[in-house]
Amino acid sequence: MSSRRKSIEEVWVPRTKLGDLVQQGLITLEKIFQNNLVVKETEIIDTLLPQIRDEVIKIAMVQQMTASGQKSRFKAVVIVGADGFLGVGSAKSKEVGPAIRKAIDKAKLSIVPIKRGCGSRECGCGGNHSIPYKIEGKCGSVKVRLLPSPAGVGLACADKVKQVLKLAGIEDIWSKTFGDTRTSENLVKATFDALKNAHKYNFNI
Repeated sequence: MSSRRKSIEEVWVPRTKLGDLVQQGLITLEKIFQNNLVVKETEIIDTLLPQIRDEVIKIAMVQQMTASGQKSRFKAVVIVGADGFLGVGSAKSKEVGPAIRKAIDKAKLSIVPIKRGCGSRECGCGGNHSIPYKIEGKCGSVKVRLLPSPAGVGLACADKVKQVLKLAGIEDIWSKTFGDTRTSENLVKATFDALKNAHKYNFNI
């Protein structure tokens, strides 16, 4: 057991029934998603997915007018994931560090399993290097379309989309983007939306 996981179990006092089950080792992450259980504690994800990694997508300063004048805050957009799992979160704070930490916590609570496969007719290897069929996602004015590709193609997509797919464990894909793709937050969230939609729709290529 890793020292990180030991520290979680020593300090963590579960606040929910699901947390109790996880701490006692009575439920797995797969069972949580199969039963559509709501995760309300980040420690649940830390315990069941100890190999989880996080990457900061964007940090920006945002300004807001208040009665006392202009107020500046930092906004962080973060993705977290491990092989076959992914989450996205954003948060604001007066300082960069707290904004990133809050965004990581939100991303962990948004984690979903990623449906992988080999939906390419040119490949048909039956592996999990790509996605099973065409999927689409949207956020704001940005729309992302992901298409399965043969093994060896790599991630043929924009850098931010590539960052998301790589963390989710996808190795080969073709993609098309529409709208104002310069907005990295919307691009990342549209990609995440597309991956979530893989569980809802079965598009024909």
